[in-house]
Amino acid sequence: MADTRVAVIGSGPAGLYAAEALVKQTDGNVQVDVLDRLPSPYGLVRYGVAPDHTSIKSIARYLQRVLEHPAVRFFGCVELGTDVTREELLDCYDAVIYSTGAMVDRHLGVPGEQLPGSVAATDFVNWYCGHPDAADHAFDLSVEEVAVVGVGNVAVDVVRILAKSADELRETDVPEHVIEALAASRVRRVHLIGRRGPAQAKFTTKEARELGELANAEIHVRPEDMELDPASAELAERDRHVRGNIKVLQAWTEPPAGVKPRRIDVRFWLAPVEILGAGRVEALRLERTALDENGRVRGTGEFETLPVGMVVRSVGYQSVPLPGVPFDERSHVVPNKGGRIIDASGAQVPREYVAGWIKRGPTGVVGTNKSDAAETVANLLADLAAEDGRTPPQRRIEDLLESRACRVVTYTDWLNLDAAEMDLARRLNRGERVKLGHWDAMRAACHPR
Repeated sequence: MADTRVAVIGSGPAGLYAAEALVKQTDGNVQVDVLDRLPSPYGLVRYGVAPDHTSIKSIARYLQRVLEHPAVRFFGCVELGTDVTREELLDCYDAVIYSTGAMVDRHLGVPGEQLPGSVAATDFVNWYCGHPDAADHAFDLSVEEVAVVGVGNVAVDVVRILAKSADELRETDVPEHVIEALAASRVRRVHLIGRRGPAQAKFTTKEARELGELANAEIHVRPEDMELDPASAELAERDRHVRGNIKVLQAWTEPPAGVKPRRIDVRFWLAPVEILGAGRVEALRLERTALDENGRVRGTGEFETLPVGMVVRSVGYQSVPLPGVPFDERSHVVPNKGGRIIDASGAQVPREYVAGWIKRGPTGVVGTNKSDAAETVANLLADLAAEDGRTPPQRRIEDLLESRACRVVTYTDWLNLDAAEMDLARRLNRGERVKLGHWDAMRAACHPR
């Protein structure tokens, strides 16, 4: 296996855990090249984890050790389909692992969803996390009320960022232009809306508890929303996570004292049916829901309207197709068996593999990607070992990229950007780092003169 070369597409947790597994399962007797379209590694750890969740973001320090292994190289600013094709990758490597994650939000599928002021949670998260694709995004925070649709951890993150003051976020890595926008925010009330009941909420108890500890916002749940049907009560009885959520939510049923500048209303049993407005979002129409005898959500015919100026949808992520790679449009993943890509006929596609959310869908926590990647890598290495007389790759990726004048960001270049962000934080007197959120600024920091 001394001459084995593997490309990993995507430098988030799934991709870097795959690189780590390749090194460990071959005793380092492999060359792993990690390619990413961004100049910065770490994927959702850098651009998805909320900036005030510093303990989770510390996972980057672990992933950093993977990139520093002698058998691993980082190729930033290299985009599949633009700078290199799928076929060219297969010419350069013995195998390819795609680990590009789930990058877009699901839609609500209701009238008015395209109105200005109706936004995807991914766009809002990318903005406050400093993703360069979102650097020029603008969100109208002059409105007084916002609805966040969805009751997962991402929705809770969005609510928390909207409810906190800019001063509470100054010690985080939020870009300076985002801090300025949040400082000017006139948002005073945020509605967190779930189609089902409190027993079906997807957020973790820890995330929920944080909402009740905010210095800048009070929180309220309507007592009638906490009434559990028999199935929900049974679920709470046997599931510790559900029981923990119910306990936290029950503590918020007392009327708010009205002494804090912002308010969070957690609402259950409501489904969006229409976003209203003349030229931009002015209100959200909702239908009261209930569970039928099969546990499915049904409308009750009872409606209410919230006077919100922005609607943020956070009802799930999905992956997008990769150029030339098989894709299941229904499940929004690359079809695979244990990470081995399969085609429409069910046959294995030689030398191509997947890891992470594009393999299994947006499920699990960051650490789930470790065992997921280990499975994929074990199958990849077993396939390579079974190939007698395998022809080694005939091209080198660095030669190909150089011929196209592609200015690759190396790991050393990334460290320049890393240092520039920490230096910016010192100059602004703002914590450990402040992200450079614009493409030009990031590229300039990678290649200082």
